[in-house]
Amino acid sequence: METTALIQTGRSKTPSQRQPINLTWPERYVSIATGVKLAFSGFKHLFKKPFSSILKLGAGGYLLNRGITGHCELYSQIGKKTTDPVNVNIRSSFTIKKPRIEVYNFWRKLDNLPLFMNHLESVDVIDDIRSHWILKLPTGVATLSWDAEIVHDVPGEMIGWSSMPGSIIDNAGKVRFRDSFDEQGTLVDVVISYQPPAGGLGASLAHVLNPVFKNLVNQDVNNFKQYMDIADEVDTIIIV
Repeated sequence: METTALIQTGRSKTPSQRQPINLTWPERYVSIATGVKLAFSGFKHLFKKPFSSILKLGAGGYLLNRGITGHCELYSQIGKKTTDPVNVNIRSSFTIKKPRIEVYNFWRKLDNLPLFMNHLESVDVIDDIRSHWILKLPTGVATLSWDAEIVHDVPGEMIGWSSMPGSIIDNAGKVRFRDSFDEQGTLVDVVISYQPPAGGLGASLAHVLNPVFKNLVNQDVNNFKQYMDIADEVDTIIIV
């Protein structure tokens, strides 16, 4: 009985107890290859350079385990528990004290967006459907650009756009325009989503940047409301 108990306690973990696989196969291959290279270098120079060799052995062992098990603890800590792509979705709703068609017309002219969206450096309109977008990353360390096209356009009601195939970031957005409940303005519903570059690094960055971009869009929403209010005041002054 004691022998049986010892064997049972030595069994491998059940599927529910195992760490989740959150690395794609390309990432696992790279981890294994790099781990083998570091471990070999560590063994080779163990007596000549013991300190750096021990570091290489440790790093190599970590990468080998990472590649063999398919689990990265760093990814788990930032919320990536599967190999599925990570989509960042940002939603916002707000009311503008202007007629629905006027708000729609302003938004439909896409090169107006950088006037209040601070995370956009520019939107260059190519034709009635296509446009070129440049996004500023937080702290201004770099920019990302892609081409997009209008995929849905119902004047006065909705605008939908999507990035073109092959873009570095799969980006899509949709804006709906409805009469406000008091019929004194326009209720605007905005949905902006993007999928980062393929691979775990892009996915993990999405988890980190998601709240940052949400804050940026929330700020942009307030900027839009203020911009339209200022425009309204300017129109009033001109009329007077």
